[in-house]
Parts: sequence; structure tokens; C-alpha cells
Amino acid sequence: QDRLVESGGGSEQAGGSLRLSCAASRITYIRYCMGWFRQAPGKEREWVSYISTSGNATYADSVKGRFTISRDNAKNTLYLQMNSLKPEDTARYYCAAEFSGDGACNTVVPTTYDFWGQGTQVDVSS
Repeated sequence: QDRLVESGGGSEQAGGSLRLSCAASRITYIRYCMGWFRQAPGKEREWVSYISTSGNATYADSVKGRFTISRDNAKNTLYLQMNSLKPEDTARYYCAAEFSGDGACNTVVPTTYDFWGQGTQVDVSS
């Protein structure tokens, strides 16, 4: 059983909205920095956003002002609210967990994250 399971992807027109969820299990969720990454066909995996254990969020410039990351530590769930979607947001979206001793998020490098979900596909048409 995967420790991280994403849901909420789908097809949307440009300008629309989607909300992704990531349910975590079998990890001490409150001890992990949580991040969202995405990967489009033929491209490298790209960092989108991360959120510290206390809720401090940081975003890639490409999504700043349009996407909002949040976490519910009581439900062990991570969210990504995506508004004003663009065709270039089309990708498979992955959530990832990085153990953080001080609660902070320190890296956008995918290989430093400890656990990954299987991803959920987002398609945005023009």
C-alpha cells in the first residue's frame, strides 16, 4: 500500500479550477515537509510548491498567485487548489514527503524527498 495517494485530477478548460488531494498513511505526517511536483511528457519533474509542518508555503514562479497549497495535519492530507489553469499546467502531479527535523522545507530537488505518490493526471485544454 502506497504511503501517499493523490486524487482530484482530471480534464479542465483554461481558466478553470481543480483541487488535488494527497492522503498520507503509515508516516508521522506532522514530521514531514510536503510538496507537489509535476511532470509533463518529455520533461523533467518540476517542483510546484511545498509547505512546512507549520503551514508556511512556497511556490514556483509559474504557479504563484494561481495555486494554493494547504495541509490538514489532523487528517494527514495535503491539498493543491489550482485556479486560472493554463494549458501549460498539463502534467502528472505528484505529492511527496520529506522528513524534516525542524519542520521546515529546504529543498526543491526531487531526489531528496523520501516518499512519493503515484500521481494524478491534470489536462488543461485551451
